[in-house]
Amino acid sequence: MVRRWLFGDQLGPHFLDDPAQPVLLIESKAVFRRRAFHRQKAHLVLSAMRHRAAELGDQARYLRTETYREALARVREPLDACHPTSRAARRLVRAAGVTMLGPRGFATDPAEFTAWANGRSRLRMEDFYHDARRRFGLLMDGGEPVGGRWNLDADNRQPPPKSGHLDVPPPPLPVEDDVDAEVRADLDRWEREGVAFVGRDGPRLFPATRDEAVARLRHFVAHRLAAFGPYEDAMLSGDPWLAHSMLSAPLNLGLLDPLEAARAAERAFRAGKVPLASTEGFVRQLIGWRDYIWHLYWYLGERYPRANRLHARRTLPDWFAGLDADAVQARCLSDVLAGVRDRGWVHHIPRLMVLGNYGLQRGWRPQELADWFHRCFVDGYEWVMTANVVGMSQYADAGAITTKPYAAGGAYLHRMSDYCGGCRYDPGTRLGEHACPYTAGYWAFLDRHRDALRGNHRLAQPLRQLDRLADLDAVVDQEHRRGSHAP
Repeated sequence: MVRRWLFGDQLGPHFLDDPAQPVLLIESKAVFRRRAFHRQKAHLVLSAMRHRAAELGDQARYLRTETYREALARVREPLDACHPTSRAARRLVRAAGVTMLGPRGFATDPAEFTAWANGRSRLRMEDFYHDARRRFGLLMDGGEPVGGRWNLDADNRQPPPKSGHLDVPPPPLPVEDDVDAEVRADLDRWEREGVAFVGRDGPRLFPATRDEAVARLRHFVAHRLAAFGPYEDAMLSGDPWLAHSMLSAPLNLGLLDPLEAARAAERAFRAGKVPLASTEGFVRQLIGWRDYIWHLYWYLGERYPRANRLHARRTLPDWFAGLDADAVQARCLSDVLAGVRDRGWVHHIPRLMVLGNYGLQRGWRPQELADWFHRCFVDGYEWVMTANVVGMSQYADAGAITTKPYAAGGAYLHRMSDYCGGCRYDPGTRLGEHACPYTAGYWAFLDRHRDALRGNHRLAQPLRQLDRLADLDAVVDQEHRRGSHAP
């Protein structure tokens, strides 16, 4: 039987054709030498790989080497591999003469996406999502969506509760074992040998085994999914989890299949246990956005990651790149950056509207920011962050996948979070000592790109308002002087 080479993000049973198929797993130290990953991300990936090898026992050959090529030189038997999730890994598989199979771990296959995408002038996620719902029969009544609407996002935008927390049980956290202890000791030794990491070490917060991932999925559907929808866009300083599933990391490690999770949510809805709006929002993330981002990584080609249509040239400042949350006085940015430092994770709205929004307003290089997200988040991979950051967050493709830049001032953050209370900055002030860096940055961003954005109908009103700001020149000068200093 041909031995299946499994990468570290292909760890679930659906990556094997036969439960008894022999497996090759390679732990390459060079991956961690080349780039400074978050310490907790390195721990999670190595823990997941070593746990999988332990589960498979004699069925798995686990090689710890400096490079992939060094490991492959030791293997004499024929290998095959599921399509990897990065271009570099795909080149490696081809160069090694390994038989490459189709991709797994996603709902829509490449031929289906290409058939949907070819000939379209704009690749809108919403259109792809409708197509996927029909193909998989998810939340459908015959040929129509359950409830008569495809997208219930408008029902899922409630501000955070005044209590400062959601009344839902926290996600079940893993219990570390001897494998985790071994990984932590190895990473400590690697650091002494000069391998650099960012972020802080800490208890493992995310599933590293199939059993842990399934347990978290079941707990989420039973206890948290109902509250997920209404508050999925809310932010709370004292509650980083809210009702989010915390499943992105195990999904991206290949421990869960997205259709498995989507159908579990639908069963809960059909049983009357979960509202439609919450179920639809979760399903849209799984078979809509996640698959869409994966396919765009390949479909848009190798030049897309270098897109920079807004000509953003500033490099990431040291305080941001190094996760120095203590250097930041803006309460929202400090808390979110601390979340990345301490957990390697914050949910999608802080990523987009606090971290990405700030970088967009300051004109940071999209490629640097995408690389930062890739390295600093436990669920970050090149395929995840390319379109998410370059396209959606930084608008560097000038609207190829979104209808407007995700730039917003302090009013949005004030409405959707509790951060503005107690902050030294005022979300309603754009000039002076108490000017909110997001409010001032928003107007400076529109002014800097007014010509490029003038034809965007969704920005017509703020661009008209921009021309009526008597203090605009002073605001722009203030933001220029702020430069790369921590706000």
